[in-house]
Amino acid sequence: MVETSWPKAEARRLLGTRVSRLDGPAKVTGTAKYTYDVARPGMLHARLVHCPHAHARITKLDVSAAQASPGVKAVRVIQGVGAEIQWAHDEIVLVAAATGEEAEDAARAVVVEYEVLAHHVDDLHLDQAPETRAEEEELAGEPEKAMAEAAVRSKGTYGLPVIAHNCLEPHGQVCEWNAAKDTLTAHCSTQAVAALAPQFAERVGLPAGNVHVICQYMGGGFGSKFSADRWGIECAEISRQAGGVPVKLMLDRRAELTIAGDRPSAYAEIEVGAQADGTLTAWISKSWGSGGLGGSGRPPLPYVFQIPHRRSVHHSIPTHTASSRAWRAPNHPQGCYLSMSALDDLAARLGMDPLAFVRKNEALLGPLAKTYLEELEIADRLMGWSARWKPRGGGKGPVVRGLGLSLHMWGGSGHRSSCEVTLQPDGSVEAKIATQDIGTGTRTVLAIVIAETLGLPLEEVRVQIGDSRYPASGGSGGSTTVGGVSAAARRAAVNALRMVFDKAAPALGTTPDLLEAVDGSIRVQGEPGRALTWRQAAALFGRAPVTATGGNPAPSGSGELELTGSGAGGVQMAEVDVDRETGVVKIRKMVAVQDCGLVVDLKTAESQVYGALIMGISSALAEEKVLDPVTGTLLNADFESYKMAGIGDIGELVVHLMTGPGYDERGVIGLGEPPVISPAAAIGNAVANALGVRVPLLPFTPQRVLDALESPGRGIV
Repeated sequence: MVETSWPKAEARRLLGTRVSRLDGPAKVTGTAKYTYDVARPGMLHARLVHCPHAHARITKLDVSAAQASPGVKAVRVIQGVGAEIQWAHDEIVLVAAATGEEAEDAARAVVVEYEVLAHHVDDLHLDQAPETRAEEEELAGEPEKAMAEAAVRSKGTYGLPVIAHNCLEPHGQVCEWNAAKDTLTAHCSTQAVAALAPQFAERVGLPAGNVHVICQYMGGGFGSKFSADRWGIECAEISRQAGGVPVKLMLDRRAELTIAGDRPSAYAEIEVGAQADGTLTAWISKSWGSGGLGGSGRPPLPYVFQIPHRRSVHHSIPTHTASSRAWRAPNHPQGCYLSMSALDDLAARLGMDPLAFVRKNEALLGPLAKTYLEELEIADRLMGWSARWKPRGGGKGPVVRGLGLSLHMWGGSGHRSSCEVTLQPDGSVEAKIATQDIGTGTRTVLAIVIAETLGLPLEEVRVQIGDSRYPASGGSGGSTTVGGVSAAARRAAVNALRMVFDKAAPALGTTPDLLEAVDGSIRVQGEPGRALTWRQAAALFGRAPVTATGGNPAPSGSGELELTGSGAGGVQMAEVDVDRETGVVKIRKMVAVQDCGLVVDLKTAESQVYGALIMGISSALAEEKVLDPVTGTLLNADFESYKMAGIGDIGELVVHLMTGPGYDERGVIGLGEPPVISPAAAIGNAVANALGVRVPLLPFTPQRVLDALESPGRGIV
């Protein structure tokens, strides 16, 4: 019988090797068509009218001039007179016209008057918030008593501002309503192809089967593109209103940065205590933050370390801003930065090397302790930490160098997924699955798994994704995709191979359990001469294609081994130079050592970590949404004034993935989110090590560095 579990290392041909992305050529040559590139015959272009106020009530709305504008085919009022607007740039009216320019002219012709209401957009000052929502206090042991008895204590205030997703391709879709068949086709830039069909169906009043969602390529999501969104539903409705003509609505950059999602802020006052030998004993924290009207999620505090005596409470601050959305490892970058900053400050008070401090508290690292210690040893070697680390503030001259480290964790188990593998009479293989490739190599991973299972070259397998009519698969979030689709594809391919073995066994004078698929042939184990080519074996089925299916998780009671694991740990180290005269921080080197179970494609896996480091460096050095407290509007809603790190800011990146015995057996674990958690914390600790003072608030702009040098320990006020 064919083994459903992953092939052992010695039997692998493709798993764990470096395979270039199958969609790479299409992307670099421009033949890959993103949602933004979709152009349907007779397509209309839609533009939104946005509210300029953070909090207001609509008192007058007149769309007659827009309706009479040249080229306009339909106008939809999204929010009418009397509606209370809760954040700036909220959608009021949608206009569809023959060209984008005509739609823009019509949108400007819409007359809207408002009663401006009081607003609050300040998430930094907890004591000034008109409303807060306190989460339930988390308590373990006797934190006050343990803190009082601690030989060494450290207290500080730290924080991360709201940052944007910055998807290069903005949110949007092309919707086409077929009135005769009462069906809707939606080309969407989405992280959840299968989930969007029922979302559209429910909102527009159609059976789920009447909605067809397509996304072959999409340009960035990072957690912000799971919903059909109100603008998506309105795009579908205006297509219906216009008689079924296709309508294209893509957000412009200001809307993308203002209302299409962001990562919530998080600030905290933290006190930690330890014994004289560095053993952590006590933690007390008060945190707060905001991600819009809904407030913010609770950052996990303390993070990674299971401190025996701890108390934490979180206050969520509602603000008149559009709601936050999942942003790579929701709440973990916040919890990591806040915790690792506080613990690094404690290590400095103890006079301990942070690496020695972590090793001293091995017992508090939980089930991933062994992984962390192995990773730290590798990171130490790759960075040269033990040979080069020096206590805080010891550098001479205007430019000083520092080292910092951080630890992180994530789940990453595979989501629910189904896959269909079809064997054609000519021997070709096609897989269909309603997943999406958000730039992480999902197509390539699927092809590797199926080709590995069937013993075929990679080019013999064709993967079809990005279509809601294919077997359902979960959204690409929580680092769940690679585990879910790999397990489903493996099981579908195994079931297909069993059918081939059943057909080939009589022709080879043996039984199915004695056959194997190797190098494009079906042969008797141990007797390479008794074999059929793959095409000969496929021909045994006649002229009809043969299809097999498989899913994740395994059917209950099937006895199959799990093919996806959970619980990934990683460590990162940063080396920085800081100019004490200008405040400029330069990244010299980042080292990331990461566990993700069984690696399917080493090349794409490493690429994900490189991307996470770059994203983390950007959030550490530059990114911040700046809101005007007077008007409540976003002041840096474009790529000119919303600052991000450039190629010259990145420095040397070193990635090492934990593979081999002890890791591969855990199955495939998602990698999209874990490595983006630690960069800011590691960089912040490196900056503190270089300067001898903590820069408490991200991003580490020159002004914030200079402020910290002038007023050490003043916190984030």
